[in-house]
Amino acid sequence: MKMGLVWFGNDLRCADQKMLWRAAQEVDQLVCVFCDAPEYKRPTRYATQGMSAQRRTFLLQGLDNLAQELEGLGQMLYVSQLDPLNSLTLILNELPISHVFLNHDAGWNEQTSLRRLAKTFSDVHFHIDHGQTLFEPWQFPFAVADLPSSFSKFRRIVETMDIAEPIPKVRELPTAVAFSLAQVAPWQAQSISSQGPFVGGEEAAKQQLTDYFTTDLPKHYKEVRNALSGWENSTKFSAWLAQGSLSPRQILASLRQYEADRGANESTYWIFFELLWREYFHWYAACYGKHLFMPNGLAKHAPKLSYYPERFRKWCQGNTPYPIVNACMKQLNQTGFMSNRGRQLVASCLIYELGVDWRYGAAYFEQQLVDYDVGSNWGNWQYIAGVGADPRGGRRFNLDKQTEQYDPDGAFIRQWQGDEFDRQLDSVDAADWPLYPTS
Repeated sequence: MKMGLVWFGNDLRCADQKMLWRAAQEVDQLVCVFCDAPEYKRPTRYATQGMSAQRRTFLLQGLDNLAQELEGLGQMLYVSQLDPLNSLTLILNELPISHVFLNHDAGWNEQTSLRRLAKTFSDVHFHIDHGQTLFEPWQFPFAVADLPSSFSKFRRIVETMDIAEPIPKVRELPTAVAFSLAQVAPWQAQSISSQGPFVGGEEAAKQQLTDYFTTDLPKHYKEVRNALSGWENSTKFSAWLAQGSLSPRQILASLRQYEADRGANESTYWIFFELLWREYFHWYAACYGKHLFMPNGLAKHAPKLSYYPERFRKWCQGNTPYPIVNACMKQLNQTGFMSNRGRQLVASCLIYELGVDWRYGAAYFEQQLVDYDVGSNWGNWQYIAGVGADPRGGRRFNLDKQTEQYDPDGAFIRQWQGDEFDRQLDSVDAADWPLYPTS
């Protein structure tokens, strides 16, 4: 009797899951585990708290839905209160597991944990699939370590390559294994109400996919994608993509069907274009590892970096001299989401107007965003800061011009009270010495 373990991470679904099909074919008994790492409770080095209430709720909803899906397949979801390395070490030492099934995760911590586990448990077969991406690495005409230096170069290579169709939901899974370990227990069904506009889990993800592609919205996506608000002005797939309750191949399949039924245009292409951006940043994170979090990123020399605690706190609260930035930050804090244009503006403000180290902003986004994705988040912050994949060396936005273009009548600013702020940016200097008021 072969016993296997499915290690769930940012892939909380049963449809389009090759690792579940592989487990069904290769083992007789199965354990399904998610590691609910304690990091979300701990302060970080960047004065953030790990995970916001909105992001936490979204995760719990995703786990609840996954547990229901697995129960329908005769399985149960075990949730560990330890980090992945300690969780898997504990379970592999306790149970005679011969196969571990997982999807490739681009995160540095996840990759480090996997390498250590594979070294420690050399007799266990670790089967890695690629359920979080459009492509598998063997498809590329380059090694991941030789990833093209810019998105444009990457896109020109891959956009005409074949992409596999999503696979159907597995019909049944091997027999569940009942066991008891401290800090590892079966998930208990919960009723978790949303604290924002997003509901986590595969069921909600599929509903959003259906809702979006049964409208004319995809035909006009490029025209409205930079709008600062409005549920209908972007696909909103990013949250479920980040959670893995929806795969990029599922989105692409629905997009291709939509184009076949209703016609393709520049807007429908742009949805694919942005899936490729997400793809690039996944492999970018895998390629550069810990450099994703370094102050100089991919640059040879670190830019001038500073940290002003008061400025950073006011930026987080939406209390800066820039109403458009304030509105975006208040929207983020209340909903767990911000438009792509808004993210660019607030990042530019923190880096270039407030002079704060870009990594603090990236860490705050990690805390707040329900669609947090390690590669997309940290890669985009590097892009704006000029230490990443941008050949032009950063992006500084003129906030007045951006306000005129994207909120000409001030409706968005009024909606989120962006014009209510402390007129004095600094009351202390960088060394916490008091400053006299300027007026």
